[in-house]
Amino acid sequence: MADVQHDVHGPIARAVVECAADAIVAVDDRQRVTVWNPAAERMFGWTAEEVLGRIAPIVPDELKAEHNAVQERLLTRRGAEGLESAETGQISIATRRLHRDGRLIDVRIDTSVLQDRDGRLLGWVGVYRPVEEDEVVQHHMAERARLVRRLNDIVADLNAELDLDTVLDRITGALIELTGADAGGFVRLERDRLRLVTVNGLPEHMRGATADLRTSLVGELLRSGKTVMLAGGERRLDDLIWSELPGLHTVALGLSFLQNEPYGALYALFSGRRVGHTELELLELLAGHAGVAVGNAVAYAEVVRQRAHERAVIDSSADGIAVLDRDGVVRQWNPAAHHLTGVPPQEAIGRPLPFEAPAPGEMTTFPLPSGIWLNVLAAEIEETGEVVVDFRDVSEAKALEEAKDLFLATTSHELRTPITVVQGFASTLVNRWDELADADRRSAVATIAERAQSLGRLVEHLLLGSRAGRDELAVTIDTFDLARVLEGVVAGFRSLSEAHPVRLEVAPGLPPARGDAMATDIVLGQLLENAVKYSPEGGTVTVRAWPEDGSIVVTVEDEGIGIAPGDHERVFERFVQGEAGDRRRFGGIGLGLYIVKRLTEAQGGHVSAHPGPEGRGTRMRLVLCRAEEDG
Repeated sequence: MADVQHDVHGPIARAVVECAADAIVAVDDRQRVTVWNPAAERMFGWTAEEVLGRIAPIVPDELKAEHNAVQERLLTRRGAEGLESAETGQISIATRRLHRDGRLIDVRIDTSVLQDRDGRLLGWVGVYRPVEEDEVVQHHMAERARLVRRLNDIVADLNAELDLDTVLDRITGALIELTGADAGGFVRLERDRLRLVTVNGLPEHMRGATADLRTSLVGELLRSGKTVMLAGGERRLDDLIWSELPGLHTVALGLSFLQNEPYGALYALFSGRRVGHTELELLELLAGHAGVAVGNAVAYAEVVRQRAHERAVIDSSADGIAVLDRDGVVRQWNPAAHHLTGVPPQEAIGRPLPFEAPAPGEMTTFPLPSGIWLNVLAAEIEETGEVVVDFRDVSEAKALEEAKDLFLATTSHELRTPITVVQGFASTLVNRWDELADADRRSAVATIAERAQSLGRLVEHLLLGSRAGRDELAVTIDTFDLARVLEGVVAGFRSLSEAHPVRLEVAPGLPPARGDAMATDIVLGQLLENAVKYSPEGGTVTVRAWPEDGSIVVTVEDEGIGIAPGDHERVFERFVQGEAGDRRRFGGIGLGLYIVKRLTEAQGGHVSAHPGPEGRGTRMRLVLCRAEEDG
């Protein structure tokens, strides 16, 4: 064989191969046939022209692992020992190979590595010869022992699996592996019908097919009182449309029992190899063990079904639910618990509750580090000693309660000053009217009017804030002249303070906006009012407007105290002005920018706060929808 390895295409080597009495088959590193001598044609039935350059169909499916293992072992030896000759790296085994007519041939194969003169791998060469009768017997005994060992492994695997569909799929897969069947399936008995619940080697559309039990092979087997049977020859083989398997000639089937009652049957279908007593015996053993595995899976499925009802109630609850054992360790943790606390089940289960639970029968409310407020109630299950802890998010109610308190505090504060002033000047006018000069009386009345105007603005903000909180701000979407609105608002503010000159820069040809002109007037008025209010030392207020990317941008810049870092989003929240901070000394109840944001968003726009130029003052950026131009 060394010459064959070194010069497989040489004339001498070719003549030796052609004249050899033993079948010689060489394959390359991709398993494609490179040598197929006449003896191989006689042994396997395929001509050289049919197999050269292709993978020879002579290895049975159940022996492909063995075939690959032999080649891998040769490569391992070759690499570990640095062999230069395949003769010293030869492996001889007794096994089976397929003939063209579908029967199995008992052969002995001497396999060697095929390499060139430089030691590069070309493939493998196998010399096949029929085995002697005693070797056949030994081979059959070894094969039987292998099948028994494999059956034990399969049974252990089946009993370890508790999912019914997976068990049935594995049973049909094991059926084909053990019996060498070309296809198989498991049918379940459903009163007077059969249902095909799993298939292997058959079209997938057959899954779920049904047949009449009475006229089926299973019905015949049940009436016979036996547990297995073979059907072939002249007998009907078309129940459950088995006829879709081309060349079907034999059906072997075995009953599977659940609690001593027939549950289903295994079908083994043969269209190639012949079936004997061994295959039927293996089928019977597998069907018996299948009943045990199916019973385990069915019982488990029932338990799972019952627990699923309980679990569905817990998992679908909007409340967080945790079940603690006697030692206070979490055993159940539903999705809502994960959502509320941020603690995933894998971190919660098996550990103490991540917060302190009240005593059974009691309720408590407290905040988490995340800021979420929880209302927690605990109850004990007397039968098991477990404790169920139910907790829900009450942050919104807590925030509303705090907002109400803040509203009352800030509103009382803002109302007290103008009312006190109005009362004081009104009392002065009533009690000292004749004593006051005309100028003093006019000044007192002007002060009362100014304070009344402040009270009116305060009430207007309260009403708008209330409507905004209930999403009741009504806006009318229409096309309007934004430039005209800007001019009107700016003109109204230019006369208010000599220390705050107001500049307006509008891009030429500013397109009309799409929104609510009155709402936009309120928004711009509030932004300008804030710009003046929060610039106590004076400074220019600049209003600019220009088109940008299908929208219109309006900015209001001041040179005032600015907004503290991190508060550029918070200033748009309700009552934020009522909290502590330097801006608090300028008055207001913290509803102005909240109303600005809600009115802007109601029009489909956007408003944001930014530091002013060079970090001084504030720049408010308002983005409004641009009206579509007429085509």
